[in-house]
Amino acid sequence: MNAARVVVVGAGIGGLVSALRLAAQGVRVTVLERAPTPGGKMRQVVLAGRAMDAGPTVFTMRWVLDELFADCGEQLDAHLQLQPAALLARHAWRDGSTLDLFADVQRSAQAIGEFAGAAEAQAYSAFCRRAGEIYQALERPFLRGTRPDPLTLLMRSGWRGLPRMLRISPFATLWSGLGEHFRDPRLRQLFGRYATYCGSSPFSAPATLMLVAHVEQSGVWQVAGGMHAVALCLASLAAQRAVQFRYDSDVRQIEVVAARVAGVRLHSGEFVAADAVVFNGDAAALRSGLLGPAARGALPRQDTARRSLSALTWNLLAHTEGFELAHHNVFFSDDYRREFDDLFTSERLPTQPTAYICAPDHGRARLGERSDATAAQRLLCLVNAPATGDAAPATPEEIESCRRRTFQHLADCGLRLTHPPQHLTTTTPADFEAMFPATGGALYGQASHGWAASFRRPGSRTRLPGLYLAGGSTHPGPGVPMAALSGRLAAASVLNDLRSASTVSYPPAVMRGGTSTR
Repeated sequence: MNAARVVVVGAGIGGLVSALRLAAQGVRVTVLERAPTPGGKMRQVVLAGRAMDAGPTVFTMRWVLDELFADCGEQLDAHLQLQPAALLARHAWRDGSTLDLFADVQRSAQAIGEFAGAAEAQAYSAFCRRAGEIYQALERPFLRGTRPDPLTLLMRSGWRGLPRMLRISPFATLWSGLGEHFRDPRLRQLFGRYATYCGSSPFSAPATLMLVAHVEQSGVWQVAGGMHAVALCLASLAAQRAVQFRYDSDVRQIEVVAARVAGVRLHSGEFVAADAVVFNGDAAALRSGLLGPAARGALPRQDTARRSLSALTWNLLAHTEGFELAHHNVFFSDDYRREFDDLFTSERLPTQPTAYICAPDHGRARLGERSDATAAQRLLCLVNAPATGDAAPATPEEIESCRRRTFQHLADCGLRLTHPPQHLTTTTPADFEAMFPATGGALYGQASHGWAASFRRPGSRTRLPGLYLAGGSTHPGPGVPMAALSGRLAAASVLNDLRSASTVSYPPAVMRGGTSTR
């Protein structure tokens, strides 16, 4: 009997992982991607012949890819050059204060002591212990497993894990949880930024997001060639296992025969048959009907769910003065609550934006890359923006005004940038909406506001037999490692269902350290 045929729609990290996992089990896989290259949000732009990341810039939880490569008989380090970062990020405020955080907790505690006093250093140590407890409580039953409901989550934890589960603070907001540890408002602001890692507000997101501190302390890695190199590597590995990649291929509709998926139809009119389809896109595209009426009913409606944040970004080549950039840098606004009121209540570009800058040319020598100290630096500058790129996109005047405010804020913090106009390119929420339709430019699915938000994300299976989900809008959530885990879960679900529906022999699909779908 011929091997099953699976179509993966979208070559983002979730789709790439699904394709690789399925192909490693003998499934015939075709990946259809509307863009000309793989990566999805892990994309690149090129300015004056120099490529740079224009999406995610932080590589964490490397165990996710270590396990994926091991399952395929490979070693991650044989394919990607990774360098652990000693300095996690540099933080700055307009009053001239700066704070570096390090992978070494004791070194960070010392820096915090010098920054805010001995009491805050002790508070940081307690905060780190709490973050570790939250992560340990959730890794196996939540991150590695299929989407649970609250009761299932408790059952998976077992009686030994129950005390830890009861201490994860799901009903407190991140902001209030941080207030239990830190008196200095700058530290609450710094660690409150973890909510933006899933496109949310620290004033509404659950305190469980403190686990991000543990994730970063467990390792932040710099990747030679940038994050886009991760996507290219996975695509190459999948192609070596006979995965067929078709770029510039836009799917118009998921086709259904006898109440189950039969394949997809492209905008060109071509029909691509499949026994199963893995949709690696935002679930909002299905709910809005962009892939046809059958797919629209595959997920329950979420009328009250709020979109996560979008972003306004500038990639540029610039000479820098006055502030020594690290690889990751954050320049905080003076009024964090007002910033998030602008973003989520008024749904407008922030009056006082917090700016993130990735400076990949910092530390290039450690990755074996050539660096010219006199050359302009590659920079990605990002501010959070509301996901209104479809219904109420910002005007060019509003975007330019935000750019001026942002660059003035950088100058007020000590960083001066000089660049010719042709060495800057802008990406707006409307641009992200064009790349990822039906999202308004939201980059993280639905916002993680409230204790139940994580349980509202769809799992890998849908109501439509043969249709599966992967990506940052599905369980276990947004971000590169989480979306990769969603891809593994989707592949495991496909393999289990194909095995149940046919006489074709597939090995048991097991999430390493997690839930078997046997």
